[in-house]
Amino acid sequence: MSQRPPEKRLRLRRRDEIDKGVGKLNSKTSKFLQVGGKIEIVVAGKKKLVLNAVSLSDVPENETWINSDEMKVQGLSDNSIATVRKA
Repeated sequence: MSQRPPEKRLRLRRRDEIDKGVGKLNSKTSKFLQVGGKIEIVVAGKKKLVLNAVSLSDVPENETWINSDEMKVQGLSDNSIATVRKA
């Protein structure tokens, strides 16, 4: 039996200063998820988004910061809860 990679439910937050295609995570959360380069974000089992991961200690442990315009295009609202795992 293969073991599934770790995943975590995190709050998605809109940030204008973040580049498109990038998701910022807390360093500890990134280490827990064993993130190498990309993360996969799944909202309600329907909307899926793959982003380049950046680890920062400024980001709260229970949040992922994403570009505002990209979230609007994907139909994701600020403060949504999503499952995040390494891609």
